[in-house]
Formats: sequence, structure tokens, C-alpha cells
Amino acid sequence: MNSPARPNPVRFPLLLLGILTLLAALWAGMLRIGLALPSLSPTLSGGHGPLMISGFLGTVIGLERAVAMGRPWMFAAPALAAAGGLLILCGAPAAAGALSMALSSAALILLFTRIVRVQPTLFNYVLTLAAAVWLGGNLSWLFGTPITHVVPAWAGFLVLTIAGERLELARLVRISRGGAAAFLAVLAVVVAGAALTPFHYSLGWRVTGLGLAALSLWLLRYDIARRTVRTRGLTRFIALCMLPGYFWLLVGGLIPLRYGFIYGGIYDAALHAVFLGFVFSMIFGHAPVIFPAVLGVRMAFTPRFYSHLVLLHLSVLLRVGAGLAEWLPGRQWAVVLNVAAVLLFLLNTVRSVRRKPAQLR
Repeated sequence: MNSPARPNPVRFPLLLLGILTLLAALWAGMLRIGLALPSLSPTLSGGHGPLMISGFLGTVIGLERAVAMGRPWMFAAPALAAAGGLLILCGAPAAAGALSMALSSAALILLFTRIVRVQPTLFNYVLTLAAAVWLGGNLSWLFGTPITHVVPAWAGFLVLTIAGERLELARLVRISRGGAAAFLAVLAVVVAGAALTPFHYSLGWRVTGLGLAALSLWLLRYDIARRTVRTRGLTRFIALCMLPGYFWLLVGGLIPLRYGFIYGGIYDAALHAVFLGFVFSMIFGHAPVIFPAVLGVRMAFTPRFYSHLVLLHLSVLLRVGAGLAEWLPGRQWAVVLNVAAVLLFLLNTVRSVRRKPAQLR
């Protein structure tokens, strides 16, 4: 893949906007669970999901790829995602934020199309498919589909993106033809569930759950983390982020398979097993590699990183358990711990950047 000829200065403000959106999403999540906090904006609590998924993660994913390719027009994808987050924060009509995020996902497809031309590999096709699923979810939301029915598409975007990135590393592990065929079949199930949910909520969630559970088992079987967990330093830390993340992806898939029509605490448990237990565990693992590449800085690995990882998984355990038990106080405490884990991650990341450069092991 091409490296940028020179760093693009917009990457810094875009990353800052992404982090601002993340903080707003965390605040909105605390409001949504019923904690007594200032609302800041009349529509903020309802924007928790779009802010976190499209505003923050859409910005970061698009920014990472735009920096890697180094074409100025490619920064349109993260810029539009960040703009959508800002529109939600400012209390603009939901359609305005949804339109900006839909345009962001369309720009991301164009970006990945360019990448595929340069490097036509399976994992890049999977990343392109992930962007297409995100576009489908954003368009569905734009045209009035309830967020609960759009969530499987947003989950598909993130899960397929992570699966594509892990597939790239899995080239170091032999994957049989049967394993490759199983991978493609699992992706088809995830996409089918995302497409079905707006029309048949319960069946769509069951299909999505089946796909997520099957993908977790595939990743546990083929991911290189099974080998690298026996190493040391940063490499081992990354593996210890991946493996429990796959467990939470399995849990997030099994819950809708078991309950079908998910709502209330059960809905909360399924969503956050995937979006917190799986997605944020992946973020924690990849951040020491992605942030230096995006910002052009060095990060020194420190065992301190395990503090935010452990806190994340303990808080997700409480949140999923309290959700399944419909125990609201437990869910509220879990949200506070979820937020603490993310803030601790940001703090540890900043502290590692400020340290003298150290070789990543």
C-alpha cells in the first residue's frame, strides 16, 4: 500500500474531533442509562449510538485508511463522519447527521475501491464490504428506520472491518480452502442479518447473532493471536486484547439467538458485549500500532496498558450480567466503569506518547 508523500495536517484536528465525539458518546450513554447529569443538548442521549459508531469509529477508521493512502480527497470520509457527529452534538435534525454519515460511508467505499485497485486481496474486499454495510445502515437510518433495527448493520460494519484486518494478519497462519469458504459463508450470514432486521426484527437479530457467534469461533480458530499470546511485550498485550474480545463477540451473538426479540436489559447486554467487549478490546489492542501510524509519533509499551484492559472486561461482565438479569442499578454502575475504562485508556495512551520513544516489541 502506498505511503503518503507528506503528512496531511488535517489528520490532527480530525482525530481530535473523533475523540470529542467519543467523549460526547460516553456522556450520552450515562444520560441514557438514567444517571443524573446535565443533558448539554436536548437530543444528546438519543445520539449515543450514532455518535459512538459513526461519529467516533467512522472517523477513526476512515482516518487510518486515508493516512495510509495519502490522497487528500480520501480525508473526505473521516471529515464527513466527524461532521455528522458535530451535527448531532449541536442538536441539528437527526436527518442532517444521518446524511453526513451516509456520505462518509459512501466516501469510504470509494477509498477502499482505490485500495483494492492497488492491492486486490481478500481482506481489502472484506473491508470494502464492511463500508457498504455501513452505508446500508446509514441510509436505512436516514429514511426513518429505528436505530434498534439499524444496529445490526452498524455492528456488521465494525465486525467485518475488524475481521478484514485480522484476516490480513492471518496470512501468517495457514487457512485451508474449507476455512476460507467458511469465512465467506459467515460473512454472508452477518450481512443477511443486517439486511433482514429492518423488515423482520426478531428473525434479523437471530440471523445476525448466528453470524456473529460463528465469526467469533472462526477467529478463535484462525487468528494469529493464538500463537502471539505466548510472546512478550506489546505483541502479547495485543493477543490478550483479541482473545477475550472474541469471547464477547460469541456472547453478543448467542444472546439474540437465545432470546430472539431482544429489548430492555437483554438488548443492552447483547449490544455492549459486541460494541464494548469486542470492539473496544480490539481498539485497545490496535491503538499502540494505529496511533503512531496516524499521528507520526512513537508510543512506548508499558504494563500500565493492562489496567484499562482489565477494567474494560470486568465492567462488560457486570453490564452483560446485569442486563440479562434486568438489574438497573448494576447496569448503571457498569456504565460508570465502562466510561472509566475508556478514559483510563485515553490517559494511558497519552502518557505513553509523551514518554521517550521506545521500540515496540
